[in-house]
Formats: sequence, C-alpha cells, structure tokens
Amino acid sequence: MKLMMSGASPFVRKVLVVLRETQQLDDVEIFELTTAPGATPADLAAANPIGKIPALVRNDGATLYDSRVITRFLDDRAKAGLYPATNPWEALTLEATGDAIMEAGVAMVYERRFREEAQQSDSWVENQWEKISRALATLDSRWMGHLNGPLDIGQISVACALGYLDFRHDGRNWRQGHDALAAWAEKFAARESMQATVP
Repeated sequence: MKLMMSGASPFVRKVLVVLRETQQLDDVEIFELTTAPGATPADLAAANPIGKIPALVRNDGATLYDSRVITRFLDDRAKAGLYPATNPWEALTLEATGDAIMEAGVAMVYERRFREEAQQSDSWVENQWEKISRALATLDSRWMGHLNGPLDIGQISVACALGYLDFRHDGRNWRQGHDALAAWAEKFAARESMQATVP
C-alpha cells in the first residue's frame, strides 16, 4: 500500500501513529507530498478527487481517504481493537473531538498563511480558537477517565490534536487551566509511536 502524506498534517500523524501501534508500518510505502489550497499535486488528485491528505492507495481496492476511514481500515486489518466492538460511542466521540480540534487549528494556520492580509479575519480566527478552547475544557472536565483507560482511537486522535497545538499554536498555551489534560498529554506523548511522528 502507499500512503500519500505531508509530515506537518495532524491527520497524517494520526494515521502514522495507528500504523505504528498496530505494527503495520512496514506494509506501507510513504509518499511525502507538498500540498496547499489550490495547488493539489496531480498524483494526489488522481488518487483522491478531493485532493486531501492522507490518502491510502491500496493494491486491491479503492483508495481510502479521510483519516477516520483510513484508521478504521487499518484497525480492522490488524484486528487491533482501537475501535471497540462493544459500546464504541465514547471512543468515536473522542475521535471526533480530536479531529475537530485539528480542523480548527489547521483552519487558523490556513487563514494566516494562504489568505491575503487584507482578507484575513481576526474574529474568524478567534472563533476557531473558541471551538478549541471549549473542546479542551470538556476533555479536561469530562473525558479524563476514558483518556486514562485502555488505548483506543479516541486517545490517539486527541493526542495528535494536542501535539498539533504545540506545533502550530504554542503561543496560545493550551495547557493553562487544563492541568489533568496536560499531564495526560505529556505521558501519552512519551509513547514510541508519538515520539517517532513528531512533526
């Protein structure tokens, strides 16, 4: 299989972490791409009409895209149990929360990097950060029991999201006021799969 990716993407990192946690990294050939809005490489567009990364080109089926599709496929392929067979709803909700933090964080970067300065909206950027802030508060107050439980896709998604905040938005100091979440993130970041995928 071939994984089309960019190392700076938190969604790609989520897939790479799953590949490592499920011992499937050697089954995938990595293709590093440079992507930007309005500048989709031709080979990526051929594999994924949406033009987004990550995209997993399989030898025996359609190309898979969207990190949630890819990670679920990899989990099923390895029978790893990152998506619990019984009562999966909390893990899925945590995955969605982590992915939403990533989406808002990436959107903030794109607003500053790819829009003309005169067209940039400070209030829109702050609205994205407000989504992140609400998610962080909820994770810290509601989800610590699950985050401290057996490894699943929700933990991986949240960890990659928090890692992206460190990578692109460290000046926002997301840890302030989220002591339990910050302590968990530090511990989770020590996993081999996380250490090997730091952007």
